[in-house]
Amino acid sequence: MKVPKTLNIKGVLLNKEQLKNYLENIASDHTIRTTSDKNTYPVPRVIQNFEYITKTYDMLNGNLKLGINIHQAGEWLLDNYYIIEESVKEVRKNLPLKKYIKFPGIMSGEYAGFARCYVLASEIIAYTDGNFKTKDLEEFLESYQNKKTLSMDEIWNISLFFKIALIERIRDICEKIYVSQMQKLKVENIIERLVENKPKEKIKFNVPPKILNSEGNSYSFIEYMSYKLKKYGKKGIAYLNILEEEINKQGMTLGEVIKKEHFDVALKKVSMGNAIKSIHALQRMNLSEVFENINGVEDILKKDPSKTYENMEYKTKEYYRNKIEEIAKNTRFSEIYIARKMLELAKNAENESITNVVENKLEDATSEEELKKKRHIGYYLNKQGLQELYKALGLKKKPFEKVLNFKINLYIYGIFTLSLIFSVMCGAYVYYVTNKNLTLGLLEMILIFIPLTEIVTKTVQNILSKCVKPKPIYKMDFSEGVPKEYSTLIAIPTILKNEQDVKRIFKKLEVYFLANKSENIYCTILGDCTSSKNEIEDVDTKIMDVGIYETERLNEKYGKGIFNFIYRKRLWNDKENIFMGWERKRGLLTELNHFLYNNNEHNSFLINTLNKNLNIKYVITLDSDTELTLNSGIELIEAMAHPLNKPEIENKKVKAGFGIIQPRVGINLEKSMQSRFCEIFAGSRRSRFIYKCNI
Repeated sequence: MKVPKTLNIKGVLLNKEQLKNYLENIASDHTIRTTSDKNTYPVPRVIQNFEYITKTYDMLNGNLKLGINIHQAGEWLLDNYYIIEESVKEVRKNLPLKKYIKFPGIMSGEYAGFARCYVLASEIIAYTDGNFKTKDLEEFLESYQNKKTLSMDEIWNISLFFKIALIERIRDICEKIYVSQMQKLKVENIIERLVENKPKEKIKFNVPPKILNSEGNSYSFIEYMSYKLKKYGKKGIAYLNILEEEINKQGMTLGEVIKKEHFDVALKKVSMGNAIKSIHALQRMNLSEVFENINGVEDILKKDPSKTYENMEYKTKEYYRNKIEEIAKNTRFSEIYIARKMLELAKNAENESITNVVENKLEDATSEEELKKKRHIGYYLNKQGLQELYKALGLKKKPFEKVLNFKINLYIYGIFTLSLIFSVMCGAYVYYVTNKNLTLGLLEMILIFIPLTEIVTKTVQNILSKCVKPKPIYKMDFSEGVPKEYSTLIAIPTILKNEQDVKRIFKKLEVYFLANKSENIYCTILGDCTSSKNEIEDVDTKIMDVGIYETERLNEKYGKGIFNFIYRKRLWNDKENIFMGWERKRGLLTELNHFLYNNNEHNSFLINTLNKNLNIKYVITLDSDTELTLNSGIELIEAMAHPLNKPEIENKKVKAGFGIIQPRVGINLEKSMQSRFCEIFAGSRRSRFIYKCNI
């Protein structure tokens, strides 16, 4: 079995420029391997270090209670022990062995086998005395990357290795503190026995015999003994003279020893303070910001020809980077090389798009939309684009359609087969229980097949939800407000029976607006009339009056044109033999689209305050009992606005992207308990979606 190796680099203090040059030099010297050795795994050493730090911490607390002066560096430890404890817990949790060995390691030399980012962090800590700021850290890592590129995984986890190196440094200082405090305890014991002449049973300061009988005395012993003897005045002069004589025999004076000890204490105090403050800085550090500033892949992705990447939300950017990292691990190509290939493909698509525009070669809008997507660097991490990327890398990969069809067939036929097996088992059971009555057995098998299909489907979906990592929906970042070209209407199509319904829905609409407040988001009630034998009822006028009043009140409160009210008239329905709203909710939305994108206003609306010049691009529809939670509406707009989600039409069908996005809708906890039906089906409804008005 290999002996575990520890990393404890010692170095002198360098200024910033010296250290940056040094890091460039060691980057040139480093020969990198793909993995790190198991026997260099640092967590066991971190645990040992923390145990020693804890022992020192307990000793300092005990010395305080005994009235012994504590080392000045120890004061930092007493006040900040908790932050060291938190860091150790973080390292143990976030750095398992399987993860550590996947980091690129050093191939040869003194640090062979150690993870490169571990060595790099230890070098920086050693040559800065553990004192650095976030900006300095970025500059140091950039200096190293001038010669060797760090992987995204290394950059993202570098703070863990800085904490490991700082804990190692704190342990080194604690060793000095522990020895110093033991020497002080030894002094107190000698004073009690020789100067105060206390009997053995009354001695307060007990010292282990090994420490008490040890030969030679450290500077901390001499300094503290001198300090204590001087406090006894004449009674301690004789002992003080003996102490000075012993020191003189070593070619030194008492003053020189005290001065050296004070200097060493000051150095340890500064070093401990630097280490503690650096851990605090790492805890507060915005890792995502540092990552984006120094990551080479990020720099390449920001050159996206379509200018989309910089305007995406963080989780989508993270997905792109993780996907590149995954491809790099599977193909052994570097992350930088893969990102450059993606950029090259995107630029080729941009040049092709420019050529087509100049030569007017585009056949239809679909080709144009597809080319726009190809100009985005993220296209080459998704479906067909991934095939093009693999081809550019000189690799073979199964066509996306074949992989997708295989998964779909596996899912469908898997559920069918399992359902059939369980149905046959149930049928066989009935067959034998009923004295081999084949008719009853077959009947049981047929009758139970559909219920079993439901059970198997739910079970399989539940298992897959825990085993298969879901792919996120790409989103833009509209945290600063929805742009005008993505103007969106939040609409609630509902039947209005009376004035109270209008007030209730407007109150809800106001809440939804406040939860998703942004420029270029508008709200409206799509009011539908009740069924009636008459084309016009008296209640219609009251509903319209209240709708106009509520619209004006809210617009005065939040801004002109934000809130709107639409109410349509009844049309005769031959099949129902009654006056009613045409096609109900579906008809309301169809008529709304006609109004937004046709020249003439549709004549089915009795009243309509909506301005068609708002250039509404998306409509979010809600049922009257649906909740639109904080920022959920903005997130839907962010998803629809992403280039890869924009719909491509072929033969009047969406072949790629989304014309509609419909998230899963939960039901209010209170309402879910109103009946057994609600308890069973809570969360299964989908009564909220966003769609593009003009595809």
